[in-house]
Amino acid sequence: MKNLIQAVAIAAALVVPAAAFAQTQSNGAVTRAQVRAELVQLEQTGWRPAAGSDPRYPDDILAAEKKVAALNGADTSGYGGVSNKVQAGSPIGRGVSKSDWDAMYSHP
Repeated sequence: MKNLIQAVAIAAALVVPAAAFAQTQSNGAVTRAQVRAELVQLEQTGWRPAAGSDPRYPDDILAAEKKVAALNGADTSGYGGVSNKVQAGSPIGRGVSKSDWDAMYSHP
């Protein structure tokens, strides 16, 4: 019984690192060099990471990422992407009339 427990422990010790190594290789891990290159591109498009408590933080980083994607030729018009024709803050669709609302949500 003691040999069985030792064998299971040794097998687990050998399998876990191998599985972790295989997982990091196949999931598209990003290297430090890739992160630094992306930061340089963002700074070149006008993003300032040292701006402190900027009230426009989400907007300015998103605008910089959009510029970088345009420079890199990223296709954002496919399934799941953001269409280049939609402006931020533009209305989508139309308002719902009271009769349509009541027809949908009123319960007898």
